[in-house]
Amino acid sequence: MPSKPRPPYQRPQSVVLAARLAEPRRFIQVVAGPRQVGKSTLVQQVTEGLAMPVRQASADEPTLRGAEWIAQQWEAARLSIADARGALLVLDEIQKIPGWSETVKRLWDEDTRAKRRLKVVLLGSSPLLIARGLTESLAGRFELLPLSHWSFAEMHAAFGWSLDEYVFHGGYPGAAPLIGEPARWTRYVLDSLIETSISRDVLLLTRVDKPALLRRLFELACRYSGQVLSYTKMLGQLQDAGNATTLAHYLDLLAGAGMVCGVPKYAGDVARSRGSSPKLQVLNTALMTATCGCTRAQARGDGEFWGRLVESAVGAHLANAALRGECKLHYWRERNQEVDFVVQASRMLTAIEVKSGRAPQAHAGTAAFVKAFKPGRTLLVGGDGLALDEFLMHPVAHWVSA
Repeated sequence: MPSKPRPPYQRPQSVVLAARLAEPRRFIQVVAGPRQVGKSTLVQQVTEGLAMPVRQASADEPTLRGAEWIAQQWEAARLSIADARGALLVLDEIQKIPGWSETVKRLWDEDTRAKRRLKVVLLGSSPLLIARGLTESLAGRFELLPLSHWSFAEMHAAFGWSLDEYVFHGGYPGAAPLIGEPARWTRYVLDSLIETSISRDVLLLTRVDKPALLRRLFELACRYSGQVLSYTKMLGQLQDAGNATTLAHYLDLLAGAGMVCGVPKYAGDVARSRGSSPKLQVLNTALMTATCGCTRAQARGDGEFWGRLVESAVGAHLANAALRGECKLHYWRERNQEVDFVVQASRMLTAIEVKSGRAPQAHAGTAAFVKAFKPGRTLLVGGDGLALDEFLMHPVAHWVSA
């Protein structure tokens, strides 16, 4: 008997957006996150149940559109308002329009004065640029709904993935149907996700004086994910005469595109943390495996590489929560003692150690950190501690909140 097809998966954020759109016109709704995390699908799932006209348009073109395009779409949505239910305008990839936030502010304020019942949802795949536009022009006029890469719990619910499948293939739902064809899956991640994100979400929209350096930095971060590297060592690896400030800026741009980030050292002091050597971290383990060119069986058979994948999967789970504003993420190291991750959530400090195999109960790094900073909680993930699948199945707040 054939199995029943799975119903379309809805991310928890869809409930939040639906509730906000059911309210009277109050704020512009902004859905921001990396490419291929389901922003457009989420909005489509929500709008299909709305009893009002919906106009959707996308600025995702090879060449940039102008601000007049926003005004044209806005006017068309205004004309669709027929009764007290109003209408909804959805604009995708809004960050690609130069001066988009000023134009949106002007049109939104016009509708507010005229008491038009037009609701607006903006989508963007470059959270860094979206945030810049919101703070510059739209203060007090918007609510942000951040989307990040899919968690293990979501990939399991949507596609029935095992833990090994998630650790290797990461959280890209669009690539999920291709995992049975390894070469095709790799090409899709390299061409449609990595190259598109770098060329259209970073290089096309931001001034980058050394694009080749930025690309090599991305590759370096994928290769050394989970490892601490000073900027001096990075420059040596990259064989470039640049400087630490440039590399730090490029890491911020790549983090803004949802690709890789540099986790700072925990020092109990903000200034010292900012000046530390970063721990490189992918935000989706698919970026590691697609760029290394190995199969899942090969990765599983390489204990050292699989261990780095496991730690990177835990780090990605934590880093995505940090990018959503749910916590702050650090690592800690003094001499030869280290804690893989230090998480600050409100006033709670949690030290997390990750092991891919069996490990002793006592960890010198954790003990030293506890003595120095007295965290509220310490966790061992993997080994003899929390099962990796159990840790990844729960939201980060479950583990780091008081």
